Amino acid sequence: MQKPKFHIFVCTSSRPNGQQKGFCHTKTGVNVMTKFMEEIEERELGSEVFLTNTGCFGICEKGPVVVVYPDNVWYASVTPDDVTEILDQHIEGGMVVERLAL
Repeated sequence: MQKPKFHIFVCTSSRPNGQQKGFCHTKTGVNVMTKFMEEIEERELGSEVFLTNTGCFGICEKGPVVVVYPDNVWYASVTPDDVTEILDQHIEGGMVVERLAL
């Protein structure tokens, strides 16, 4: 297995029992995750960018939250429409999307 260049974590309010409920789930966290999956596949970035859904980060008022490692950049209130900008500017361009950064 090749180590990814980036690992993106998206809060979808997943619970250990598999149930999804909570703020990020109700605020389109799942749709953000789906959009990332689609864009990563379309851009053929699957070997460079790993994507993982997560449980709560504990800052629900900022959700949905997206975290990009190894850069340790946290994005707040991410919508599906923001995904393209995050991939264009941060992942492919190397610059943080300041308007979304925590």
